[in-house]
Amino acid sequence: MTFATRVTTADNQSVAVISQASAITDWVSRYLGLWWTAVDVDPGTATGPVIRADVDEEQHAALGARVLAGRPEEVTYATAPMLVSRDETGLVTATQPDDGLSCAWDPAADRMRIVGVDETAVATATARLAREVVRGRLLTDGWQILHASAVTRPTDGATLLTLGDKGAGKTTTGFLLARTGLHLLANDRVFARFDGGSIRVLPWPSAAAIGFGLLDALGWYEPVRARVRAGERMHPTQKQQVTDALLAGDRTPLWKTSGAEMKPQFFPDQLETWLGLTLATEGRVVGILFPEIVPGAAPALTTAARGVSDADFFGSATEDRYPDVFGLLPAETSTKDLAGRLARLPQQALTMNHDPEASTAVLLEATRPALA
Repeated sequence: MTFATRVTTADNQSVAVISQASAITDWVSRYLGLWWTAVDVDPGTATGPVIRADVDEEQHAALGARVLAGRPEEVTYATAPMLVSRDETGLVTATQPDDGLSCAWDPAADRMRIVGVDETAVATATARLAREVVRGRLLTDGWQILHASAVTRPTDGATLLTLGDKGAGKTTTGFLLARTGLHLLANDRVFARFDGGSIRVLPWPSAAAIGFGLLDALGWYEPVRARVRAGERMHPTQKQQVTDALLAGDRTPLWKTSGAEMKPQFFPDQLETWLGLTLATEGRVVGILFPEIVPGAAPALTTAARGVSDADFFGSATEDRYPDVFGLLPAETSTKDLAGRLARLPQQALTMNHDPEASTAVLLEATRPALA
């Protein structure tokens, strides 16, 4: 039996995923289908960009051999080594031997083939590459990607963006505001485009990383730990050390040798079913917040809004996880116009600390002018 799922954004860009394993199409629906829309379709009627994904060791070996027979380029894709080859027809073939994955992208036919030896690995790669296909369509249609969190008012789609440097508190701001009745549209990245007199935003579906400290402060640590101890699984990108710490009840932050924190990783649907948040599918920007977390300081509004900069946009120079090895993305366009339009919106800087209630009170004060 063959299964098929079509995933569509609020801007009507879509990709269809076909597989002999319902677990793979279900995974795509789970990963992308709350921030975007996923529906089951007839495999025989799937049009537009199509991804065919299956567990198939023979095809994985054959595609891997094809890559190795040429002069492959070596890149890092989703933190794993990848070998990539291209032929004169435009066909791109890639393999990740460590993950037991191979794929081929035929741009002329708008078709991608993904095969591997492990169902979870194939499903994870399929969801990731389905998102990349849609990303290419959105960027071609004039959308750009901001490094931001975003929350949306459900009654009218009015959206607040949170911008700032790494560690400023973008994710914390998004989750704190989402607990007040606003809907979470993004916790790290968001698509944005000036459209019809306002700046529209669409979510970038992804797993959500929430550190132990924030989980504990928001009262989520013990409920999450109870689910993990009961056998429920979190996103497979979560490090085993994190799972072990949750099982043991250890709240001590875990660090990689690079200095980055290892955090619990949540599927998008777990933000709703485990943490009680509601996700949004689109919005229009009415204001921008610039937080700064200062432990020990009293939360307060400040006048230190830094403005919108090139560092707030994702491009080839800043995209370190998903380089465009398949040629899915268009040539980059200037961010100057969108940055200028963002700069005209109401802006508010603020200081937060590790007290969620005090920080939330100041956040609500900061949102009032834009949401009035």
